[in-house]
Amino acid sequence: MSAYLEPAEGGGRFRVSGELVFATVPALDLQSRQLFTGASPLHIDLGGVTHADSAGVALLIEWAARAREAGRQVEFRGVPAQMCELVRVSGLAEVLPLAASE
Repeated sequence: MSAYLEPAEGGGRFRVSGELVFATVPALDLQSRQLFTGASPLHIDLGGVTHADSAGVALLIEWAARAREAGRQVEFRGVPAQMCELVRVSGLAEVLPLAASE
């Protein structure tokens, strides 16, 4: 079980793949700390996420809060339907800037 964060095309763009679950989120959280420096908007593609639980949603909330504290905009793209549903049933749809998978 693993999760990866890697730069994608262009500045401020990143791709997440693997499983966003209780076992993988802490390491991914540590790896992501450098994302929130700089001024450009962040675009985080979650299209490679194969499975997520509430820890994955909590990570998105943390990332959104860090971006806000750093004065940066963040958008989560390619969000798997499973994560969108977790966000919806948790009442967080107004808090997280999600763009669902096409």
